[in-house]
Amino acid sequence: MPSFQDLHLKPPFAAALERLGWNPEDAAARESAPTAARGHNLVASTPPVPAYAAPALAGLLSRLSDGGRALLLAPPGQLDEWGGLAHALVQDTGIRVQVAHGTARAMRRLKANAVDLVIAAPETALTLLTRSALSMDALTALFLAWPESWGEEDSITALMQDLPKETQRVIYTSAPDRVEALVERYARKALTSGAAALEGAATGPVRTVGVSWARRVSALAELVELLDPASLVIWTADTSHHPAIAQAVALAEPELSLVTGDAPKAETIVAFDLPTAARLQQLAQSGEVVLLVPPGTESYTARIATPRRPLALPGIADTVSAAAAAQRGAIVRALEAGTPDRALLILAPLFERHDPVAVAAALFDLWTSSGPAEPVARVPDIPATAKLFVGVGKKDGATANDFVAVLTKDLRVDRGKIGRIELREAYSLIEIPAQDAEKVALALNGVTIRRRKVTARVDRGPTRSPRREGSPAGRR
Repeated sequence: MPSFQDLHLKPPFAAALERLGWNPEDAAARESAPTAARGHNLVASTPPVPAYAAPALAGLLSRLSDGGRALLLAPPGQLDEWGGLAHALVQDTGIRVQVAHGTARAMRRLKANAVDLVIAAPETALTLLTRSALSMDALTALFLAWPESWGEEDSITALMQDLPKETQRVIYTSAPDRVEALVERYARKALTSGAAALEGAATGPVRTVGVSWARRVSALAELVELLDPASLVIWTADTSHHPAIAQAVALAEPELSLVTGDAPKAETIVAFDLPTAARLQQLAQSGEVVLLVPPGTESYTARIATPRRPLALPGIADTVSAAAAAQRGAIVRALEAGTPDRALLILAPLFERHDPVAVAAALFDLWTSSGPAEPVARVPDIPATAKLFVGVGKKDGATANDFVAVLTKDLRVDRGKIGRIELREAYSLIEIPAQDAEKVALALNGVTIRRRKVTARVDRGPTRSPRREGSPAGRR
């Protein structure tokens, strides 16, 4: 049986490929790994998923371990996927990888000669080139990942014009016809592989889920929860994401399985990585297929799968609704636990001055707020209320409107400061903030209400004098 070392891969890279589930008898590995390891140009046609490029990247890195520098250009959304694959391949090799989401760190490391493989979008690489941090004529190899999706021909031209003829070119594409001009110009006489794997009739119906590259694992867990199939197979191109998938999905359950080759029969087959046309046909024969479709792969998906039935995962509205339901449940449990006497004592003055619904909403905002506290101007504490005793009541024909009119129009008391008005037979009680009570009582004395001059004072409650057993309580 052949080994990866027979394919000119050095032992650390051969071991890394085996950890990722690759076999030296795989056609893709047999064709791409030795070609890249020998420094030859390569044009490979595969689905637009970084996992398929593992053998070629391992060959390129195996060669790079003898010295030199390589540049891998990929769509911006795939940079972390490529970074994860590269780091999995260079374990224990000493090769230094830099995923350049921006230019600052990559520029510093390039100028310090502290990086061997730079992974970047074409625009970022062009910026590094114009700032003299990246030198194209010093590259040992250049890897172009699905250039048909870049839409930046000017960037490619600027980067390629200073590339030495002896620099190795590796191009991965999911649409060979769209990169013919690029290959003819920059990678002539390159070995081509994999084109036949992309050929074949479209398969359908197939369900699709649009999801970002970074959210595929979490989306898979949401999908399993949403569909809840009686049996499920999750198919991947290699095993690089198996630990994360196993953690997100309960694979210990007998009805769930995770495979890389032929899928066994199941109610639902989820393709975590986009398959080739031939592989999709096999998956569809085993069960209902759901494809995860990251950005930039839509055109490829349309070629291999038709008709397609989009499946929507729970969105932000569903997440917010579920969170709101959980919060309402917490409030109900608190209410059922008993009357919160202390809270009611604190909030009672607020309920008198404001709509209780508005008070509850404000308290909820305070409860759920998770942001850092910001310095604000100090708000004076809301004082407790006091009651004014006014010597006019129901028998005099007085109404609450009479008191409000006198207080607001004659005494210029703010309407918001007037609380509950209790009409008794011979007198009335009016709630006023304690800090204003003495002043308002003084102003109210001698005012005429219903043809009676009233007397007013701050009500102190019933007065009690020392008494003996059976003596009557004191009166007001």
